[in-house]
Amino acid sequence: MEEEASKPGDERRAVGPLPIGGLVSAVTRPLMRGRGAAVARLALDWPEVVGPALAAVTAPERLAGAAGGGTLTIRASGPMALELAHLAPELIARINAHLGRQAVARLRFTAERRKEGAPAIAAPARLPPPPREAVARAERAVADLPEGDLRAALARLGARVLARR
Repeated sequence: MEEEASKPGDERRAVGPLPIGGLVSAVTRPLMRGRGAAVARLALDWPEVVGPALAAVTAPERLAGAAGGGTLTIRASGPMALELAHLAPELIARINAHLGRQAVARLRFTAERRKEGAPAIAAPARLPPPPREAVARAERAVADLPEGDLRAALARLGARVLARR
């Protein structure tokens, strides 16, 4: 394997392809500077932890006081903070399960602060209503269930699923 000529005192590097694993930390280190290891791990795995819909409108910012279960600050777009506050117990459980320890006890939400070069966090797009045929077919599928909230929710879900086919 050939090596590049180098000046005295320079590291010698091999010419040719390098394993990507060796480059990951060099690429992610500047992005994660100032964040703890737990937040860096969360930032990289955020869509897996909270799901793609929430990951599109939120991002973990920092974890303070993590020794006995700290406060995770999450950046959220617009009115998402209120919805996330209602989901806090479930989010805390998912985050701690992902980290493998009780690192987060509380969540704090901040409004979006767009930093130069950072991707914008946009509110999720509203889905168009499902076609009438899908709604009718879903309602027929749940017609044998007792009337109520569960039946209505299953009909709405069924209509959305059928609309995607």
